[in-house]
Amino acid sequence: MSESSQFGRGKGVGLGLAIGSAVAFGGSGVAAKPLIEAGLDPLHVVWLRVAGAALVMLPLAVRHSALLRSRPALLAGFGLLGVAGVQAFYFASISRIPVGVALLVEYFAPALVLGWVRFVQRLPVTRAAALGVVLAVGGLACVVEVWSGLSFDALGLLLALGAACCQVGYFVLSDQGSDSGEAAPDPLGVIAYGLLVGAAVLTVVARPWNMDWSVLAGTAHMNGTPVAAALLLAWIVLVATVVAYVTGVLSVRRLSPQVAGVVACLEAVIATVLAWFLLGEHLSAPQIVGGAIVLAGAFIAQSSAPAKSPAEPVASGGPERELSARGNVA
Repeated sequence: MSESSQFGRGKGVGLGLAIGSAVAFGGSGVAAKPLIEAGLDPLHVVWLRVAGAALVMLPLAVRHSALLRSRPALLAGFGLLGVAGVQAFYFASISRIPVGVALLVEYFAPALVLGWVRFVQRLPVTRAAALGVVLAVGGLACVVEVWSGLSFDALGLLLALGAACCQVGYFVLSDQGSDSGEAAPDPLGVIAYGLLVGAAVLTVVARPWNMDWSVLAGTAHMNGTPVAAALLLAWIVLVATVVAYVTGVLSVRRLSPQVAGVVACLEAVIATVLAWFLLGEHLSAPQIVGGAIVLAGAFIAQSSAPAKSPAEPVASGGPERELSARGNVA
């Protein structure tokens, strides 16, 4: 197989992983909403999600214990920003401003990633990547119908911006080790410790000892259909968290933080579509158009930025490098 074919295949795999991550993350809401309607506090659902995923990944944390000595700052940063920070800031923001507005501000993160790459790392970014961000953010405004719930609560908007900044941290930290001479840290180990750190932080915030645990032994209703609460929780933990984080980190490694960030905007579109089919929350014409615009933005961004190379910086769009290990998650 030629070198260019290998690069193209690697980028295709990266795009598939990024879309898979968006689907997995996007499926969290349709499973969480029935649990919340059954009586669980939203923060308790978040804690169950992260703590459950941390428990699943615990054996991998033990296996990669060397990361505690070699990359303690990376593990702490990923757990605080990519796991706990995004969740805590987002839920705090939606307590003050409409969900659609908060979601739009949070998914301004791809634009912030471009700013980080261009002005902090001082690396070039392609025009197509910038255009992809503009289209994705504009499309998201239609998907969440931001005009129907405009609210200018300053603190709420700052909290949503905090979620966006934490999401930037997730994408940037997921790429750690790919542009240095050192072996990149194993992504599964980073994810495992990030979830442990996030669970510890969220335990203080959510105070799960006040949770109504009996809800998990009963059933919840998804658009009138009874579903075991434990089954919904299993989906949130295993698919919407473990699978979502693993595929998300791997996609960043094969693409780049800014391209993976634009593709991640599909999460909001997927969540809206799943809510349509599973929860009976019908889509309007602007939402359908907005979804198409987000898809166009993601396509333009990923098609313009080839995978990375060891000799070239992340934002330059060089060939893909061989990966011996990986970074972390959101």
